[in-house]
Amino acid sequence: MADEVYMDIPAVRDMAKGFGTIGEVLDAVAKVLEGLATLLKATAFIGLVGGYIVLQFIEMIKPHIEEMAEKCRELMQDLNKSVDAYERGDALGATRFY
Repeated sequence: MADEVYMDIPAVRDMAKGFGTIGEVLDAVAKVLEGLATLLKATAFIGLVGGYIVLQFIEMIKPHIEEMAEKCRELMQDLNKSVDAYERGDALGATRFY
């Protein structure tokens, strides 16, 4: 087995960019859900029970969406650091995903 590591740098950078974009989209979704939750709290206050049920659902899934957004941003950073290490010839940093 070869002792050399090869990396398609543009492809890995594109993957990192993709994860960054996904993180941004999930952040936007979380903000929209927060706005909907605020609206539904107001409608629940005036007696719309269906709105309260939807509010409970939104409040249940919102933390999971925020967590996924954070994980995508972390993957973006890890991929970029791995490419940077590879470009510097840092074998330890380039093998972060072994």
